[in-house]
Amino acid sequence: MQSFAQTDETTDSVAIEMQSDTSAVWVLPELFSDYDSTFSFIKFNDDTLYWGKDSMKLVRFYQKWNDVIQNKRGNVHIMHIGGSHVQAGTMSHRIRKHVLAEYGGEPADRGLIFPYSAANACNNPRDYKITRSDVFSLIRNVYKEYPSPLGMSGISVYCTQSVHSIKFTMNEPDYDFATDTLILFGRSNGHYIDPILKYDTIWRFADETDTVNDRFYYYLDRPLQEFTFYFPCGAPDTFFVNGLWLKNGKPGVTFTSIGVNGAAVPSYLRCKNFTRDLKAFPPDLVIFGIGVNDAFGNDFDPTVFKNNYLQLISRIQEANPECAFIFLSNNDTWKKVRRGRYAVNQTGPQVSETMKRLADLTGGACWDQFEVMGGLGSMAKWQAKGMAQKDRVHFTVNGYNLIGDLFWHAFVQPLKTLQP
Repeated sequence: MQSFAQTDETTDSVAIEMQSDTSAVWVLPELFSDYDSTFSFIKFNDDTLYWGKDSMKLVRFYQKWNDVIQNKRGNVHIMHIGGSHVQAGTMSHRIRKHVLAEYGGEPADRGLIFPYSAANACNNPRDYKITRSDVFSLIRNVYKEYPSPLGMSGISVYCTQSVHSIKFTMNEPDYDFATDTLILFGRSNGHYIDPILKYDTIWRFADETDTVNDRFYYYLDRPLQEFTFYFPCGAPDTFFVNGLWLKNGKPGVTFTSIGVNGAAVPSYLRCKNFTRDLKAFPPDLVIFGIGVNDAFGNDFDPTVFKNNYLQLISRIQEANPECAFIFLSNNDTWKKVRRGRYAVNQTGPQVSETMKRLADLTGGACWDQFEVMGGLGSMAKWQAKGMAQKDRVHFTVNGYNLIGDLFWHAFVQPLKTLQP
């Protein structure tokens, strides 16, 4: 049994007790009823959060969460940040749906979305659809150089010399993510460009423009689930789209995700306007899923990895000093050693230990995804069950859904001990 208590000057003493009896027969909760005994390589007994030292910020987050869930008032903003696992959107949306089911009311803001598939060969989450008039160019924070500074999304698409458009369509049948306020993050090079919003037969310019922070505000006469932005660029003008915030003003929980294929922690440190953008919608909790690309080479240094993370955390704390953190360790990965031959990436345990160290340093928590999924070599077992792709780095849709379920199970356990 593991137990701990945290106190500070402004919060009453809170005791959190987590139980783990690995000798007992662990009965699968209903959440995992579809997975039989052949998934025995998954360590369901270890599916809990490791709590760091002095975790009062995380305790206060859970208390705020409880208040919003039970009283249907106020808002909580959770942000999931990562690389390709997050850009794919499947795991994030699985967690989002668990959040919405727990809340039991109408969805709050859908939050930040990005038109990934406006560019060629750039995959988009399935819960919203992007339709483009022309191909947009792409900037990712993994590039060494780019023609415009990046913000919190870590990615940008841009068009030049002609009118381009992007149509956004919400594609989640279970929840109404209609929005009555659109906030476009973007900027122009060359002549000033005012993006035009179209829905139904209505065309309109922004109701408010913030040129200092590169934002365009559109206050709508009714909630929308489908709309189009037009960018009237003439040579040599260029417009950069850095993201779109969907707002509806309702109480509840907003779960946003930020993912860039190939991103490592230094990738986000290169985003000049990361903190500036984050201040517009400060998160109450950040779930970090960055690390696979940091630890994929042969020269992984846990100390450098930890220090890079601490820099990124500092930038988030500029936006919200009370932000809490949960660190997701890497999944087990394999890498190509020669043509047709793959070997297990041995850095998984080092990343897990570093994530736990970060939880200690920041008063956060760590979900040891690596250990829960089965440890070194386990990705091959996930692949054999149709849960991982051939590269043994990425999951299939079913695999991402299961990872989302496992994380959710660990995430909600502390709530049982914090009920008033």
